[in-house]
Amino acid sequence: MGSGKTTVGRKLAGLLGREFIDIDGELIRRTGVTISHIFEVEGEEGFRDRESRLLGEICQDGQAVVSTGGGIVIRPENRALMRESGQVVYLDIPLDALWLRLRNCRNRPLLQVEDPKARMEEIKLEREPLYREAADFRVSVSSDSANRTARRIQACLAGRPAAAQ
Repeated sequence: MGSGKTTVGRKLAGLLGREFIDIDGELIRRTGVTISHIFEVEGEEGFRDRESRLLGEICQDGQAVVSTGGGIVIRPENRALMRESGQVVYLDIPLDALWLRLRNCRNRPLLQVEDPKARMEEIKLEREPLYREAADFRVSVSSDSANRTARRIQACLAGRPAAAQ
């Protein structure tokens, strides 16, 4: 959440000459409602079910650059599917940088709590091991531009050293 997956993913897809798919954006397009609305009506579990089904559909092709929602790694089957269908990049962002990006955000259902910074920290701590398990590469994104981050990922995917951490 807030790491730049969509922006970097679009740039990377352009560099690689591949289609770009944002899972959250595709869910919004297909349902005609916001992610927040899906959370309100179906709860997080309902949203995760939709997200998982869409991931399965997208992974059958294996040729697109896909931006997932940050919570997709919660389910073991999603982590396995991502690993089986392509290379997975974890965009790692320090909590302080993430807070600067999201502190005024009002459309993230999981941050609509009394202390959103504490919730953000809980989420990062909970998901960090899952991101690491799922990822082929970890790329730090704290200060790089989206273009530079995409080029670093492109280098990782091409097998060039020193592109990721």
